[in-house]
Amino acid sequence: MMSLKPFYRKTWAEIDLTALKENVRNMKRHIGEHVHLMAVVKANAYGHGDAQVAKAALAEGASILAVALLDEALSLRAQGIEEPILVLGAVPPEYAGIAAEKRITVTGYSAGWLKDVLGFLGETEASLEYHLKIDTGMGRLGCKTEEEIKEMMEMTESSDKLNCTGVFTHFATADEKDTDYFDMQLDRFKELISPLPLDRLMVHSSNSAAGLRFREQLFNAVRFGIGMYGLAPSTEIKDELPFRLREVFSLHTELTHVKKIKKGESVSYGATYTAKRDEWIGTVPVGYADGWLRRLAGTEVLIDGKRQKIAGRICMDQFMISLAEEYPVGTKVTLIGKQKDEWISVDEIAQHLQTINYEITCMISSRVPRMFLENGSIMEIRNPILPDQS
Repeated sequence: MMSLKPFYRKTWAEIDLTALKENVRNMKRHIGEHVHLMAVVKANAYGHGDAQVAKAALAEGASILAVALLDEALSLRAQGIEEPILVLGAVPPEYAGIAAEKRITVTGYSAGWLKDVLGFLGETEASLEYHLKIDTGMGRLGCKTEEEIKEMMEMTESSDKLNCTGVFTHFATADEKDTDYFDMQLDRFKELISPLPLDRLMVHSSNSAAGLRFREQLFNAVRFGIGMYGLAPSTEIKDELPFRLREVFSLHTELTHVKKIKKGESVSYGATYTAKRDEWIGTVPVGYADGWLRRLAGTEVLIDGKRQKIAGRICMDQFMISLAEEYPVGTKVTLIGKQKDEWISVDEIAQHLQTINYEITCMISSRVPRMFLENGSIMEIRNPILPDQS
């Protein structure tokens, strides 16, 4: 049933599920029908909306979902998603039983962790599925030696509470032009997994960057994260992509107040912006509490298809804009996205903040409702501030 939960402030993010589905279809075509596509929906689907993105990806052929936290996996289960889910992060051993009961696959990253898990599974009827994580050079989670891998597999084979269904690693530099470190990690992964029964395992090393660039090194599954949202894994390899990615996320608001100020009058905290001439100032109801950081002061937004600058400091809940002309209250203002022939991309905001595009969509807070569209029609609105009214 379509949920159109209301919101009472004219600020919202639009999530283009048509674009997302196209990205998934193109990736499926690129990797081939015999390779699983794992849709990565951690961090509320990189700020887009976990369940809505998950359902769209599954509808286009994703066969498994990936999250970072057990909490995220449980949230998806609570929202009616029954397909396989892998938790990529560390699940505390004492919660392994919950994962087993909810049919959630976890990451097994050390022999010590696996021993502790066995101690907590005694009272659980269900067995725990896990993917073995190998650290080939990321230095994060994962076992590093043949001996530890062998120990973990022996523990698994001798227990009716454990079932290893996959093995994976994570590349540290797949989104960089220089492939030397990537090649080293890939060789190390192949070496360490060679004794394993690979025909019975889901084997995945490629993230979006590796999956898009190195089709011949995919094994039998690919984790599709940033690319699914229409964003290039890095600006360095943006021109190497095998197909066009369609950006999924846009951010909009409306003018709530428009006033004329005189030359010499100032705007916002610190009076850092002073009018050099008589001009029109517009106020919008979005600020740093929504993820539009103070460091974005002086950047541009789109009004009537024209770029217009933020005036003065960004406040917690509002900011002001130096308008090219008088606009009526209610005029749409686009912070990320397109208006007419102009476009402010996620990458543009990331470049200004000297960060990566991943961080931009993740930082737009839950105060901002997500509006999910398909073929231009609103399918659902998610407003986490308001209690569930269903």
